[in-house]
Amino acid sequence: MLDFIKKTLLKHNIELVGALKLCDCRITRPYKLRNFCESEYNSLSAIVFAVPYLSRYNDKNISAYAAPRDYHLFFKGLFTELTDALIKEFDGAKFECFADNSPIDERHAAALCGLGMLGDNGLLITEKYSSYVFLGEIITDYPIQTKKNEIKYCLKCGKCQLACPMASIGECLSSLTQKKGELTANEANAIKKYGSIWGCDICQEICPFTLRAKRKGTIYTEVDFFNEELIPILTSDKINDMSEEEFSHRAYSWRGRGAVTRNLKIMEGKESQNA
Repeated sequence: MLDFIKKTLLKHNIELVGALKLCDCRITRPYKLRNFCESEYNSLSAIVFAVPYLSRYNDKNISAYAAPRDYHLFFKGLFTELTDALIKEFDGAKFECFADNSPIDERHAAALCGLGMLGDNGLLITEKYSSYVFLGEIITDYPIQTKKNEIKYCLKCGKCQLACPMASIGECLSSLTQKKGELTANEANAIKKYGSIWGCDICQEICPFTLRAKRKGTIYTEVDFFNEELIPILTSDKINDMSEEEFSHRAYSWRGRGAVTRNLKIMEGKESQNA
């Protein structure tokens, strides 16, 4: 089965794949495993894979993950394809697919699978793509060969903490851009100073593994979905011109237009900051 999944994922240019026993994972949301009994956990496996998403563009004012369409749309289509193929190929086996809202600690599991190392920036760092990857996993009761690796950690050089613009006050710029309501003067100034309309990539951009992957030219994705319909620079005109359907396909749509519109007004020097 693992080879079957690897071949299927490789068709989408997804090559970082590993597997381990579910009992070796940190199960953080056991209620997500509703299709499996707790007594089955020792016989379950998790196939974990990393999807590169960084595309090529000259400039941006949002986090790189939000430049293409919402990655949940990608996973929805991929998981439908995978599930249909697996049910057909492995009759009687059970499968559950997850991305983002997972029953396990995805980064910990991916590190145990040998896909990358745990970074001080809280992300999984891969050799080829640095931390510009989304993680997905398939939980199954089908017996497969697994391997538990020793967890590796980043260089702990401290550059990500030093570069973080909000570290001194214990807040994240990414969280700030997604905050609802009116911002304080200091918060508004932070958005204007660092030029972020949505999210933040500073800790990723400064990482030595990112710089190395860029020099090697390996960091950019070849997954078609993440190279299509890119909007790396948001403007008020672009937001206002989006239909509700178009807006719903963007990663920032879950918060509504208010926060993004407020941040744009701050960047454009408008007085109103209400979201």
